[in-house]
Amino acid sequence: GAPCPGIPGPSLGSRRCGARGRVTARSRRQVTAEQLRARGNALFQAGDHGAALAAYTEALSLSDAAPERAVLHRNRAACYLKLEDYAKAEADATKAIEADGRDVKALFRRSQALQQLGRLDQAIGDLQRCMSLEPRNKAFQEALRALGSSMHEKMKTMSCTDSKVEQMFQILLDPEEEDADKKQKAVQNLIVLAREEAGAEKIFQSDGVRLLTQLLDTAKADLMLAALRTLVGLCSGHRSRTLAILAELGAPRLSAVLGVEHEQVSLAACNLLHVMFDSLKEGLQKDFRGKEDAVVLDSSRDLKLLIKHLLELLALEGASAHGRDNALNLLIKVVPRKSPKETNNSMSLWVIDQGLKKILEVGSTVCGSPGSLPVTENSRMSASVLLSKLYEDLKCDAERENFHHLCEDYVRGWFEGHELPGKLRAIQTVSCLLQGPSDAGNRVLELEGIMDSVLSLCASVCEAHQLVAVEALIHAADKAKRASFITANGVSLLKEIYKHSERDSIRIRALVGLCKLGSAGGTDFSMKQFAEGSTMKLAKQCRKWLCNEAIDTGTRRWAVEGLAYLTFDADVKEEFVEDKAAMQAMFHLAKSEDRSVLYAVASTLVNCTNSYDHEEPDPQMLELAKYAKQHIPEQHPKDKPEFVKRRVQKLLMAGVVSALACMVKSENPALTNSCRELISRVFLALVEEAEDRGGVVAQGGGKALIPLSLEGTEVGQTKAAQALAKITITSNPEMAFPGERIYEVVRPLVSLLHLQRTGLENFEGLMALTNLAGISERLRQKILKERAVPMIEGYMFEEHELIRLAATECMCNMAMSKDVQELFLAEGSDRLKLMVLYSGEEDEKLRRAASGTLAMLTALHPPICKRIPQVTVHWLEILQALLLSPNAELQHRGAVVVMNMMAAAREVAEQLIASEMLEILSVLAKDKDKP
Repeated sequence: GAPCPGIPGPSLGSRRCGARGRVTARSRRQVTAEQLRARGNALFQAGDHGAALAAYTEALSLSDAAPERAVLHRNRAACYLKLEDYAKAEADATKAIEADGRDVKALFRRSQALQQLGRLDQAIGDLQRCMSLEPRNKAFQEALRALGSSMHEKMKTMSCTDSKVEQMFQILLDPEEEDADKKQKAVQNLIVLAREEAGAEKIFQSDGVRLLTQLLDTAKADLMLAALRTLVGLCSGHRSRTLAILAELGAPRLSAVLGVEHEQVSLAACNLLHVMFDSLKEGLQKDFRGKEDAVVLDSSRDLKLLIKHLLELLALEGASAHGRDNALNLLIKVVPRKSPKETNNSMSLWVIDQGLKKILEVGSTVCGSPGSLPVTENSRMSASVLLSKLYEDLKCDAERENFHHLCEDYVRGWFEGHELPGKLRAIQTVSCLLQGPSDAGNRVLELEGIMDSVLSLCASVCEAHQLVAVEALIHAADKAKRASFITANGVSLLKEIYKHSERDSIRIRALVGLCKLGSAGGTDFSMKQFAEGSTMKLAKQCRKWLCNEAIDTGTRRWAVEGLAYLTFDADVKEEFVEDKAAMQAMFHLAKSEDRSVLYAVASTLVNCTNSYDHEEPDPQMLELAKYAKQHIPEQHPKDKPEFVKRRVQKLLMAGVVSALACMVKSENPALTNSCRELISRVFLALVEEAEDRGGVVAQGGGKALIPLSLEGTEVGQTKAAQALAKITITSNPEMAFPGERIYEVVRPLVSLLHLQRTGLENFEGLMALTNLAGISERLRQKILKERAVPMIEGYMFEEHELIRLAATECMCNMAMSKDVQELFLAEGSDRLKLMVLYSGEEDEKLRRAASGTLAMLTALHPPICKRIPQVTVHWLEILQALLLSPNAELQHRGAVVVMNMMAAAREVAEQLIASEMLEILSVLAKDKDKP
């Protein structure tokens, strides 16, 4: 085996053949494994630990004998220690110990690995076992002494931490302590300590939860923030601690802190509750199995208790508007299933039964009316999103019918017997449902008297009442089911309001209603709803209101809503991008507190950049349509590529990227998955031209695209991944995605290789991964971890020559990784054969990529040299053709392969020299033009 410090290496020993000297197939295979082990030992002694590891691994695949396998595992552990892969070293040493508990070498190696992994107590256990087996071994004595002092240091640090924790709480809870800097330092130390597992456990064991509760009860914002942020560290990924903390603090106290007026404290409480939900739902995420698994913890009761208090907070008059928003955001994140693959939707059903009416209380709030709940401009949108998520989480008609009945009962309850204030609440509820689960919205809209009330209130003299009714009419106009009724009854009414109302807030909403009804033809130029010029006039008025800072942002938001519909018209798009003030006013709104504007901004930008889906009609179908006198959609002349390109440039100059980046940062429910998809579409349009990509990255586009590519609709994630690929292909990835961010780009790029993606997406994904694979081994390992290699190999057989070439180039860079090199030697694999054959193809670029891969493989992994003559009978003529090529790059690659093969094994060298290779090399050696 490979030598161990202070322990002489074992002799290889000898094996007798079977009875009477017969060499059976089985004994031949054992001799081969033994030879490989001997080669591994020699390589290890020579310092080539990677190659030694490969030899031992191959020997393991050939060996069935338990004692021999144990030795090979022990030797691999030595290699992994040298290569600093301590987890694998521990795993291999453990396998050797399982075969022989008295194997001191394996015990010693495992202790070294455990020490590096920070598990000192277990490392000491292994060393003590070594000492009991070989008490006089100096290496063991020295190692145990060194490890003992390490443990002593750790214990000292821990006891020091004990006193520090006590000290920090004393400073923070002392009413007479007036040194602000001292308090600030104590706060920071406490939070930092809680982020480390040892520190978090220490705070927890030192009566920290009771002391943190005292900090919360001081009602001082800075101390409450310190307590909440420390509690986040204590709860992160630790279910048993979370349950203990929840029992100590109590759900009512946490809910009360969430509902406080102080915005930062409410947000910190929201963050803590989110972490608690994750810990209770996911259970244990960190490696504390021994401690945790002893008790089976059921946390569903605690989850329901927390959710019940959040639902009560929604309808609590004393709760702050921000607290209400945070409670809605939490419910959106933690209640519905994350994926349809999860079968259990019981939590959503429970919330609908227990709290649907409480959610509707927020959605039906009429601002300014007596007794209304305190809400922000985002609250009703958040309620709509939560209702939509709950409705989507239902699995059958019976569950959906129950949802509809509850909504109808709630609306009827307000509409009947509460006079005008009740009718307003009922209509506001309809608006909330139409923006969320529109099926439920349409159902309540059809209740007797609702639509008539909406139309009559549109003419109300009271501004607040008129606002509620006009908004309901606008939301109803979105839904095809009601559109014909509203077109017949609503257009004249909206025109009347628009022309004669004296209030901008009402006129702007009426205008949006007209815009919605007027944009029914979408981008179809021939389907104009309004008279020539009317659309342009409406758009001009929208831009005017948008730029008027004297109007409140809630009203100006509606101007963007109008543009979201009017920009289906290319003339409107052209005028909008020429109006820099209007563009910047819209971007400013996108960055404001009112997040309900996000969808309208994103829709407007999708229209301006033409980044919606548009399929080219089949020419034969067009002819048939003309013959049958059917309507044929027409493209506006100003929607041609040159106009779109110019509009993109204008948007970039106006600062669209920083606005989009700000929109993505929003943690608000208004950033729905469909909104994310729109933003992804815009980004993809912005990076279409290679020269614009650097500017997009510089303004934060690269950073914003990563979360878009990992969350949202499948289409949205794909568009964002494609935009990332385009950036990675033409920019320096290390500058475009600095630090750890570059590793986050790998998964989105790998997603472009899936079979359901288009050929262009496959190609761009491969090109981008080629760039990343050429940067570092850590990136190659990340690509391997994402299981990209089988997909890359699959595309090497692709008929499309560019995709085939991109896959081969990607494999060339991936071949720098030892794990990939091993794949080329795998039994029954045609990987190496394909590379050799591609080196003889007619396509020069493909030959260059394949022969480059061979040059790399033969240099980095010599066993491959011996395999090449075995994979195809044409290997010699392919190598000779490379050397005789007029292309110097191909000649160079061929020469490197031949040189590596000559050096690797005598039998291969003899085959090369027996051919015409020597003459070819002699001629090339004299060529002074190709040094």
